[in-house]
Amino acid sequence: MAHEAPMLHSDQGWQYQMPGYRQQLATRGLTQSMSRRGNCLDNAAMESFFGTLKSEFFRLNKFDSVEQLRHGLHRYIHYYNHHRIKLKLKGLSPVAYRAQALGA
Repeated sequence: MAHEAPMLHSDQGWQYQMPGYRQQLATRGLTQSMSRRGNCLDNAAMESFFGTLKSEFFRLNKFDSVEQLRHGLHRYIHYYNHHRIKLKLKGLSPVAYRAQALGA
């Protein structure tokens, strides 16, 4: 989609609040997203995804180059969003669940 932009989510660690770091993100066209102070539930969805990514993708593969890793990540994220079913989503993939919820 033409209006998609990458987002970087983190907690409120001091290193993520430094002006130099925030400027680097802005220079690269990244939108910064931070958890609310003292609310670990803000990170729960991403922590869950990264745990799944590590166990289902990263630990099962060996990469000979950054490009090979990048290509594999794109393929895995497409699989995760379009084909991997989740019981919490009534046995649907995230994309299928969203489409059903929106009546599409």
